[in-house]
Amino acid sequence: MKVIGICGSPRVGNTEYYINIVLGELKKKGFEVELINLRDKNIAQCEGCYKCIENKKCVVADDFQVVFKKMLKTDGLIVGSPVYNGSITPRLKALLDRSGFSSRWMKNELKTSEGKYDWGQMPFSRKVFAPITVARKTGQTFAFAQLALWAAVNDFIMTGSNYWTVGTAGTSGSVNANEDIEGISIMNHLAENIDFIVNKLKA
Repeated sequence: MKVIGICGSPRVGNTEYYINIVLGELKKKGFEVELINLRDKNIAQCEGCYKCIENKKCVVADDFQVVFKKMLKTDGLIVGSPVYNGSITPRLKALLDRSGFSSRWMKNELKTSEGKYDWGQMPFSRKVFAPITVARKTGQTFAFAQLALWAAVNDFIMTGSNYWTVGTAGTSGSVNANEDIEGISIMNHLAENIDFIVNKLKA
């Protein structure tokens, strides 16, 4: 069983801390885990070229291809982002836009049957997804919704915790997620839920 954490923060900081809490707990439970930091990656925005429909893959050549292949092979995906102006970070948005749109055409055609699209199973179908957002004070709701909406349209099974999986940290740019005792407990329980769901799906 494998779970990947994707950190959308452009710095070493609070978002990575929360993701690592979840990954660390899952590792204790026997999962293979991996953290991918997008700050190390060159991922351009979706160009809206629609060439992925014909080619069955995104044709923009950059670090997206490596990350996307890992996303396809994992059982669970934890995606975290700091909140910037009420939103997830641009590089993470680029990754999600391209992976969601291009993956849709890997198993489907751009055509309708009786006026509707027959999507069926997609590359991310029934993989487990967990969103994490981090903010100093506000903006969590919209950023969290961005991640949740992406997971929902790509046929993931979304996992929650005993509270929204958000962290409160970063006053004046500080890296102080370790002081967020409630947030840490939420992430620990999130790991328990991911473990439970993935094992049920694998049974």
